[in-house]
Amino acid sequence: MQQLYGHSITYRIAIGPHQGRKVFALQSRPPLEAPKAGSSRLAKVAGFSLHAGVVVQAHQRDQLERLCRVIARPAVSEKRLSLLDDGRIRYELKTPYRDGTTHVMFEPLDFLARLAALVPKPRVNLTRFHGVFAPNSTYRIQVTPSKRGKGRKRDADEAEQCHSPAQRRAAMSWAQRLKRVFNIDIETCSTCGGALNVIACIEDPRVIDKILTHLDNKAALAQPVVLPPSRAPPQRNLFD
Repeated sequence: MQQLYGHSITYRIAIGPHQGRKVFALQSRPPLEAPKAGSSRLAKVAGFSLHAGVVVQAHQRDQLERLCRVIARPAVSEKRLSLLDDGRIRYELKTPYRDGTTHVMFEPLDFLARLAALVPKPRVNLTRFHGVFAPNSTYRIQVTPSKRGKGRKRDADEAEQCHSPAQRRAAMSWAQRLKRVFNIDIETCSTCGGALNVIACIEDPRVIDKILTHLDNKAALAQPVVLPPSRAPPQRNLFD
C-alpha cells in the first residue's frame, strides 16, 4: 500500500508494464500564467493543501448545507468518468491544472490501484475535532447533543445499561439516527403507540420477495368498506 500511496500523489503509474511513468494526460487548454483572484488564502506545502477562502455566516443555512455537501462528496465523480474503446479509463478534471491538463488516462488495473489508495485504513479516524469539540475539552459536554465529554459523571442506571466497550463508545443507535436524520421511528408502533420488539431478522432474498409480493397483492385485493345507504325507520301502516 505504501507503493500505491506514493505513486498516487506523484501522478505516476503504480501497476503494470509502464510502472513508474507519468500518467497519460490530455492538455487542451493553455497553461495558467497568473493565479486566480481570491486564491491568496490557499496554501500548499509538501503535498498538503489548506483552503481558508470560504466563509459561512451563522444564519446562512443554505450555504452551510452546500459546504457540508462539498466536504462529504465522493473522491471520484461518475459523471466525469468514461470508458474508452481501447479499454482505458478516462477521467475529466473538474478544474484544469495549471499546465492545461483537462483529462487523465488510466489502465484498468492502475485505476483500481488508485481507488485502493483512497480506501482509508481500518480503525483510523477520518474526522478530527479541535477546540470545544476535542475529546479532552472540558466544554465538550456542554456543546454535544449526547452530553459526552471530559468529567461527565454517569448514574447507576446508565452504567448498568452499558456493558461492553463498544456500547459505551456508541453515542446513538441506528434506530436513533434514523429518527434524528430521516424522522423515521422504528421503535414505536404507529397504530397503538407502544414499543416495538424485533421478532425475526429475515435475510433470504427469496423470502423477502415473497413477503413483499404478498403484501402488494393483499393491498390490491383489499376493498374499501361500503356502508349501506341510510334510510328512515319503518312507518306504521295508516290503515291499521
